[in-house]
Amino acid sequence: MGGSSSISPLEKWRATREYLAWQLRCADQRVRELEAQEEQKRRKEARERERVSFKIQPQRSHEGALLHPGGRGLYKSSFGCISTDDVAIALDEPDIEACRICLPDDALPPV
Repeated sequence: MGGSSSISPLEKWRATREYLAWQLRCADQRVRELEAQEEQKRRKEARERERVSFKIQPQRSHEGALLHPGGRGLYKSSFGCISTDDVAIALDEPDIEACRICLPDDALPPV
């Protein structure tokens, strides 16, 4: 049993380096998967927030501001969202009214 069958230190370090490179590729893949999951969760939460919120379309020169449902209204801007708790307060304002097209009174949260 001579020394010819043993692995040299250089071969050991090359094998170690290959193994660590494989581990790094696996870790990188897992990080990408987790980042994709977090982004998907963030988008889902944003859609849900919009679905249960309301939007106030700014006042125009010839009419008052309009209240629209966040997820299904005619006003598609991502700005001006309010919570369902604030709907009654908004509708108490003299220059804000519910959109008669996309927000019939039965769609409003109970006051």
